[in-house]
Amino acid sequence: MDGEWWRKKWVAWAAAAAIFVVLMLVTPAIPQDEDYHDFADQRDLFLGIPNTLNVLSNIPFLFVGLAGLILCHYKNYFRLCSQGELWSWTLFYAGVTTVGVGSSYYHLYPNDATLVWDRLPMTIAFTSIVAIFIIERVDDRAGTKSLAPLVIAGALSILYWSFFDDLRPYAIIQFVPCIVIPVMAIVIPPMYTHSSYWLWAAGFYLLAKVEEAADKPIYRWTHDIVSGHTLKHLCAAMVPVFLTLMLAKRTIEPDRVSLLQMWKISWRERGSQDSNTVDVKYDYAAVSTTSEQQ
Repeated sequence: MDGEWWRKKWVAWAAAAAIFVVLMLVTPAIPQDEDYHDFADQRDLFLGIPNTLNVLSNIPFLFVGLAGLILCHYKNYFRLCSQGELWSWTLFYAGVTTVGVGSSYYHLYPNDATLVWDRLPMTIAFTSIVAIFIIERVDDRAGTKSLAPLVIAGALSILYWSFFDDLRPYAIIQFVPCIVIPVMAIVIPPMYTHSSYWLWAAGFYLLAKVEEAADKPIYRWTHDIVSGHTLKHLCAAMVPVFLTLMLAKRTIEPDRVSLLQMWKISWRERGSQDSNTVDVKYDYAAVSTTSEQQ
């Protein structure tokens, strides 16, 4: 059994490494855009804080991250079933907390050097979430053992960008989970209830990326009240908020039914109810007509 497990593990890692190498070979380097640091809202609104709203909008990360760290270790409030889950969620909330600090620091002095401290905590959060999903949906031991390699890979992607001005590894670390996690949340049966919260979290992250891309247009549309990047921070902070609510509410899922299976059952029941409703209306009309003829 152990031999089979190790074989599958190495096959999975070898496949991931091969895909990464192929992507690096067939895609061009992605340098950091020189205009990236030119945000729409650069106002000093109060307390002498430059880029005030872009700095202060990171505070929710700090509060949610600290709350999550405390609840992870307070009398097993989240009812985590294994040490692997505890370590992974602890790293996730540590990443969220340091995003609040690192991103605030970056927006005080936006440049490539400070951007490292914005992105590094995010990779810790991204990679921890991947390990959590492997633990919950695939195999506890495999997910636990993948945590350290994933986090190290995330950190190396930042170092690679910093030294070689190439964002490809970081882009893979950031965007692959955005695709894989919602798919896994829908298709693979969960260990816990309230699995739909993963989709809410993914939706808010997608919205945050749209707002980031529309930084200057949103600033114009709101008549210079708020920029897209500020809204991006607030929306992205909703990701750990929803995941914290999920952790607080969920219990062990006895039936292990995937969201996709649940949706199929719901659609069938709804279709059956609609069919019955049509039949009842038809029968009622027929009875009414007969009564009138009598």
